[in-house]
Amino acid sequence: MKHVLITFCSLSILMASCTKKVEKKAQLTEQQHQVKYSNPEAEIFYHVFQRSFYDTNGDGHGDLNGITEKISYLKDLGVTSLLFTPLYKSIYYHNYFPDDFKAIDEEFGTMNDYLHMVRTLHENDMKFYMDMEIHYVTKNHPWFKESFENPSSKYSNHVIYNGPNNTVPETMIFNLTKLESYDGNSVNITTVDMYNEAVKTYFRELFSYWVDPNGDGKFDDGVDGFRIDHMMDDLDWKGIRTNLFTDFWAPLFKHLKAINPDLKIFGEQANWKDTGEDYFNTANVDMMFAFGMREGIISMDKEQISNKIDSLLQFTPKDKSQLVFLENHDTPRFAAIVENNKAKLKLGGFLMMFNKGVPSIYYGQEIGMNGSGGFGKFGVTDGNDIPMREAFEWNAKVESEGVALWYKNTGPWWDERSVLDDDGISVEEQKSDQNSLLNFYKEIIGIRKAHTVFSNGDQRIISNDNKSILTYLRADDQNTYLVAVNTSDERQETTVILDYSGGNATLDLGKILLSDKDNSATSNSSNVDLTLNGYGYAIWKLK
Repeated sequence: MKHVLITFCSLSILMASCTKKVEKKAQLTEQQHQVKYSNPEAEIFYHVFQRSFYDTNGDGHGDLNGITEKISYLKDLGVTSLLFTPLYKSIYYHNYFPDDFKAIDEEFGTMNDYLHMVRTLHENDMKFYMDMEIHYVTKNHPWFKESFENPSSKYSNHVIYNGPNNTVPETMIFNLTKLESYDGNSVNITTVDMYNEAVKTYFRELFSYWVDPNGDGKFDDGVDGFRIDHMMDDLDWKGIRTNLFTDFWAPLFKHLKAINPDLKIFGEQANWKDTGEDYFNTANVDMMFAFGMREGIISMDKEQISNKIDSLLQFTPKDKSQLVFLENHDTPRFAAIVENNKAKLKLGGFLMMFNKGVPSIYYGQEIGMNGSGGFGKFGVTDGNDIPMREAFEWNAKVESEGVALWYKNTGPWWDERSVLDDDGISVEEQKSDQNSLLNFYKEIIGIRKAHTVFSNGDQRIISNDNKSILTYLRADDQNTYLVAVNTSDERQETTVILDYSGGNATLDLGKILLSDKDNSATSNSSNVDLTLNGYGYAIWKLK
């Protein structure tokens, strides 16, 4: 793919704008904080693989203007915050290994397109989070290109070399030296030296620019936070660049929050089994990805889900949050896991939305998009993950206006595609169907936003004697709700005893907040008898 360099600004301008921002911090007014979701758990994320979302210029690639054009769809869905994959210039379609950190991939658009998109999001009370992967650079990046076999280069210490005269660049994760792209291109990749002071300064200035591009202290054109991809304390578990949480990330985050105190940072743990304790306490991130909670939900097993809820509550500090998700650009689609079972699709969305944490919807999840790839599916190529990153299905007919088929006829990922005509999985086919997955997502998002207990309240599991029915309470100072789900495909019954906060509570049978059909509950003092359909769910208000 072709790219054109679109530079942001010179380093001198960046440094000057950073100085302005710190000076103006004390002058910020409430009005200048343009988006109102100060509590991250009040946010509902929409994670976009932007190359596949909406194409406005007919080149097959989703673009920034496509996001702007579809803000009305996102507002109607009810999400509050957008998270992208990287925007910077790269030989790779996913943009994770940069050729230049200071250039927007021209297939996404221009800097003006970007600023217009961010301002329009903010005007619509929505937030924007930028994805940053800064650990590696390709051979096309000046740091690598100019320093390889050239010890006298000013970039000689910006990347890590092992051999004499800069002849043996450090490998990346899994000791790889390059990655083959789906289109047959490949390029060498090496590791950035995050100990180097010039590198630290560069990234401090780069991140600061994105926080407030014009340096006016208003942030209407700036990001609301960052996702740090592949974040590690010991980079790639090699023992050569360690203590990065303390020496690199925590000082960077402190600097950025001196510019905008409302900025939120979340890290993607390289080890998906990690609960995030060290990230919260040492690197001082605000949010982490609840990979364990995802594992519990997709298992459709009461005990697993219950254990993952306990872990999430135990290891997340009170002032921090976890992003609860079912799928993302690196995982199989939830619909593929549950084999398009509509009841399971709804139950998964329900659990994601009404557990403690910040819900994150991956684009297309709300219509049940399919796809499962992964390491080695099509050989040694980044095309393995295209099945989880296919074109968003706007219309019943795939090849229609705006559909971003950038990967058409490029390999087996196209031949085995999940995006098909007239399969019921599109916005067009679902928007008028009140029983559709799309309208279900609109409903549960609306309920969560209308009842702050689900963003601000505590969570406590309530035991019962049924191996399939999970019951828990969500409560704040004003309200308490009983949440119940049936993780089996058969109708189930159980009795729960309500004893929240040291006292008994009773069910208010007139206040059913949400339920699929034919569920029932009867209350006798603090005992509640429940009956739930297979994969059923319900929320009752307590009194």
